[in-house]
Amino acid sequence: MHKKNIYNSAYNFEELTKTNPSLKKFIFINQYQTKTIDFANQKAVLELNKSLLAHHHNIENWTIPEGYLCPPIPSRADYLYYINDLLNDKKKQNNPKTIKGLDIGVGANCIYPILASQLFNWKMVGVDSNKTAIKSAQMNIENSTKLKQNIEIRQQESNANIFKGIIKENEYFDFTICNPPFHASEKEANSAALRKLKNLNKSKLNQNDIKLNFGGQANELWCNGGEALFIKRMIKQSIEFGKQVNWFTTLVSKSENLKGIYKLLEKAKAEYKTINMQQGNKKTRCVAWKFS
Repeated sequence: MHKKNIYNSAYNFEELTKTNPSLKKFIFINQYQTKTIDFANQKAVLELNKSLLAHHHNIENWTIPEGYLCPPIPSRADYLYYINDLLNDKKKQNNPKTIKGLDIGVGANCIYPILASQLFNWKMVGVDSNKTAIKSAQMNIENSTKLKQNIEIRQQESNANIFKGIIKENEYFDFTICNPPFHASEKEANSAALRKLKNLNKSKLNQNDIKLNFGGQANELWCNGGEALFIKRMIKQSIEFGKQVNWFTTLVSKSENLKGIYKLLEKAKAEYKTINMQQGNKKTRCVAWKFS
């Protein structure tokens, strides 16, 4: 993880359970004599997230609707720490302007805007096309004065558009972020979830295990063409807004998609860079581009 990530050290479960007693029933001692939770259990991860947000970020009453994606907070924070690095050159110019970011696909959890607000005091706009996600994201910021001051939620009315209808005339963003749906179908998403369960040494696997342990709606996990097509569409549509955004960025889960992404960025005459990231055994990367 990023060297400045506050989640670089092991979870202090004793302190976290003081903040959220509901977490206690999910904690056990593993074979290495270490306190942990079952990370394949969505209810356990939900209570862990509530604990982390309350303990580290003073966020109370955070939750998500049943069946929606429960994000791993340390890796979500990691993306933002690297975005902060990306913006450092601008900060060194002693520009007092408040940093403003746009989250494409904010989701019901609203996790990127919440962390961006609490870690860096950035202003954020969170965007989604799913009405339930919009309602949940809005509820997650309603109980905090600071979040209400820093975060605005907007609904994308057209599934064909990413930035159009969202970025207003004369509006400027220092960066955009996106964790795109990386599967091309529900079948592909379910197969990936089963592999993850096997890696967590779960036996007697079935479709109910997927829904119980790994939440996520269609728009969160898959789309036609998967990650590659979604990102290529984002690049093409970003050209129109090149003067209103400093850095466009997106996570890229599959390294085999990079070649096509680079080719399209070169065709668009964009300046671009790749930031490699690693959380535990998981390797991923962020591609960032801008138009001079």
